[in-house]
Amino acid sequence: MAAWKGIIHAYGDRMNISKSVAPVTLCEGNTPLIPLPKLAARIAPGAELYAKFEGLNPTGSFKDRGMTTAITQSVADGAQTVICASTGNTAAAAAAYAARAGQMCVVLIPDGKIALGKLAGAIAYGARVIAIDGSFDAALRMVREVSDRAPIALVNSVNPARLEGQKTAAWEVCEQLGGFPDWLCLPVGNAGNISSYWMGFSECPGPCRCDVCPRPSRKPQLLGAQAAGAAPLVTGLPCPNPETRATAIRIGAPARAEQALTAIRESNGQMLAVTDEEIFRAYHLVAETEGVFCEPSSAAGLAGLHQAVQNGTLNPEGKRIVCVLTGHGLKDPDSAVAEGADIQKVEANVDALLRGLNL
Repeated sequence: MAAWKGIIHAYGDRMNISKSVAPVTLCEGNTPLIPLPKLAARIAPGAELYAKFEGLNPTGSFKDRGMTTAITQSVADGAQTVICASTGNTAAAAAAYAARAGQMCVVLIPDGKIALGKLAGAIAYGARVIAIDGSFDAALRMVREVSDRAPIALVNSVNPARLEGQKTAAWEVCEQLGGFPDWLCLPVGNAGNISSYWMGFSECPGPCRCDVCPRPSRKPQLLGAQAAGAAPLVTGLPCPNPETRATAIRIGAPARAEQALTAIRESNGQMLAVTDEEIFRAYHLVAETEGVFCEPSSAAGLAGLHQAVQNGTLNPEGKRIVCVLTGHGLKDPDSAVAEGADIQKVEANVDALLRGLNL
C-alpha cells in the first residue's frame, strides 16, 4: 500500500487551487471512521453510528485539511506572511503550516477565550499571537481589514481555498462507508465546515475516489449543532455577545452563515441549538463508552443527534449516521480535568491500594 502523502496528493486534481507549487503538507487527512455501537444504543437506538475523528489530524483538528490548501495557495500567490482570527484550532493549524512553508504567521485571539492546549500549539509553531479585548467576530473583522490593507494572506475560512481542502473529509466518509451516510452531524461555529462537507457531498460522484460506492442519488441529510449561547443560525437573530464553554464554537456571526443555511435547506437537514450541559454530557459519554476523547465543542454534533432523536425529528432506526468529531480532547485538557477529576490518594503500599479499591 502506498504511503499516505496528504489530501492534495490524494485529491489535488479535483481541487480548485494552484498546481504551480509543491503542496505544503503534514500528511493530513485519512482520519478513521470509528464505529460507536455502545454509544448508538444510548443516544440513537437502531442506528449504525460512526465518528469521523478529525482530532487525529497532525495538529489535532479538522482545520489541517483547509490549511494545507490555504497555505499552499498563499505560497503560489507569493505571500510571505499569513494571518487569521481564531478560537484556537485555526491558530494552531495556520501556525504549523506556515512554519512548514517558511512564512510568518500572525493570529488574533479573543483574550481569555481560548483553550490552553490550542494556544500552546500556536506558540510552539512560532506564530505571533495577539490577544484582543473582544470576541472572535471582532478579531475576524480586524484580520479581514488588515489583509485588504497590507500584503498579508488571510487564511480564515472566508478564504475559498480552505473549503477546497475541508471538503475532502466528505469524500473520505463516502470511501470509508462505501456510499453516502443517511445523516451527517457536526458542530457549527464559523460554519465553514458544514459548508465544505456539503460541497464535497454535492460534488460526488466525480471527485469521490470510492470504487465500490453505489453513488445513490440521495445525498446525506445534515444536522448542524450550535451552542445555545451562540446560535444565530437557529434563532435568526444577531448574537453580539456569544457565550458557551464550548470555546471552538463561541462565534456570534458565522462567516459562512448563508452557505450553511443553504446546505441545511438543500439536504433537508436541521440546525439545532444544544446547551452546554448537553454538549458536555455527550463529551463524557463518547469517551467513557467508546474510548474516543474529543474536545468539548466536537461533541456538539453528538448532542444535536441525541436531541433530534429525543424530539422525534430524526428517526435513527436502520440509518447510517456519521458524527464529525472536529478536534482531539488534548486540545482542551482543562475541561477534562475540571469536569471529571476524581483522583483518589492512598499510601504507597499494596495493602492501602487494595483497601482503597475495596478488594
